[in-house]
Amino acid sequence: MSITFAVASVQPIAADVYDFSLGRLGATTGAVLALAGVVIAWRALARPTGRLGTANGPLGAGLAMVAGLIGVVLGGMVAATADGGLGTGNGLGGAYVALLVGLIATALGALAGARSRRTG
Repeated sequence: MSITFAVASVQPIAADVYDFSLGRLGATTGAVLALAGVVIAWRALARPTGRLGTANGPLGAGLAMVAGLIGVVLGGMVAATADGGLGTGNGLGGAYVALLVGLIATALGALAGARSRRTG
């Protein structure tokens, strides 16, 4: 009679397509916030001196920069703590997207802030 033992694999197990892990949640939240920052910055660039609204002038530029920085921080945290590589379901791809879009939102927000100071 022989007994066989299953040996656990050293490689991390890929998440299922329908699982929503903390890595995916963090990366998605960061990407959505960063995308909102891009939209707000774009509107602040289009209307640097408006009467009211969150996307006008220095308020819109500040909101865009804060949303972009939060996206960068969340994306960086997920990228630093993700087990495995791209395609394992740990949110690494979304973290890279959040980093990139967050940097774009921060740069556009800074540009909108500089433009609103010049025109206002």
